[in-house]
Amino acid sequence: MKEISEYQSLVLEQLELLEKEKSDLALYDPVSYILSLGGKRLRPVLTLLATDLFGGKLEDSYKSAVGIEMFHNFTLLHDDIMDDAPLRRGMETVHEKWDINSAILSGDVLFVQAFVMVTSCKDKYLRSVLDLFNVTAIEVCEGQHLDMEFETREDVTIPEYIEMIKLKTSVLVGCALKLGAILADASKEDQENLYDFGVNLGIAFQIQDDILDVYGDSALFGKQVGGDILANKKTYLLLKALEDSTPQQEEELNTWLNKSTYDNAEKVTAVTTVFTDLKVKEQADEVMWEYYEKSIDFLNKINLPEENKNYLLDFAKTLIERSK
Repeated sequence: MKEISEYQSLVLEQLELLEKEKSDLALYDPVSYILSLGGKRLRPVLTLLATDLFGGKLEDSYKSAVGIEMFHNFTLLHDDIMDDAPLRRGMETVHEKWDINSAILSGDVLFVQAFVMVTSCKDKYLRSVLDLFNVTAIEVCEGQHLDMEFETREDVTIPEYIEMIKLKTSVLVGCALKLGAILADASKEDQENLYDFGVNLGIAFQIQDDILDVYGDSALFGKQVGGDILANKKTYLLLKALEDSTPQQEEELNTWLNKSTYDNAEKVTAVTTVFTDLKVKEQADEVMWEYYEKSIDFLNKINLPEENKNYLLDFAKTLIERSK
C-alpha cells in the first residue's frame, strides 16, 4: 500500500497526460480550467487505493480513476451554474469566467469524457463497470434534484435529508471504491461490502461537514464558517433545530431564514446560538458516529488481510476526525 499523497500524485500525472492530449478547440478550455482548480482528488484516490487493497495492477485503474474525477468535476460545474456560485475553490466558476452556455456545453463534454475514461477498462470488467457508473450517475442527478427541491420546501424531514446527501455525495464515494475492487477481481461480496463502507462513510463525512460549517475553524476547515447558515441550507443541524425548537426559537429561526437583508455576522451568531441552546451539534455528532460505525461494520466483513483493513480504518478515521 502507498501513502495517500502517492495516489494523489498518480492521479495528477494522469490528468497532466490527459491535458497534453486535449483538442485545441475552445470548448475544452473550461474543462482544463475546472480540472486545474485542485482539490484532494479523494474519489480517484479511492479507486486506486481499492485496486491496491485487493492486489490489482494500479495501471489497470488509472483511466477509470481519472474518469471518476472528471465526473465529479462535471457535477461541480453544473452545480455552480444552478447555484449561481461566483467562486469554486477561491477561483472564478466556469460560468463566471466564460458564460452560462459555454459552461453547460463544456460540462456536457466533460461528462462524456468521464464516461469514456471510466469505461476504458478490460472487456471482462466492462459490463460491471457500466452498470455501476450508470446507476451512480443517475443517483447523483437525483440527489442534486432533491437538494434543489429542498430550497423551496418547508417540510423537509431528516430522513429525506439523509437520503439526499447519500445520493448527491455518498454514492460516488461508494462507486469509486467498488470500481477499484472490480478492476482488481475482488469477489462480488467484497465489492458490495466495500461499496456500503464507502456510502456510510460518505454520509458520516457530510454530516461532519455540516457541523464544521458552523463550529469549525475556517483556517483548518478551508471554508467560510457559517456559509450554510447564510445560504439557508437545510443541513442536519437546521432541520434538527426546527424539529426540536420551542415556538419562540422556531419564530427566531424562521425570521432569519426569511430575511432578505441582514448583517452576515449577526445572522450566523443568532442562528448558531439557537443551535447551541438546542444542543443540535451533540445530536449531529451522535448521528455522524452512527454512520461511521455502520461503515466500519461493513469494513469488518471484507475479506482482506488485517493490515489492509487497518489501512482503510486509518483512512476513515482521518476523514472523520477533522479538526473542529
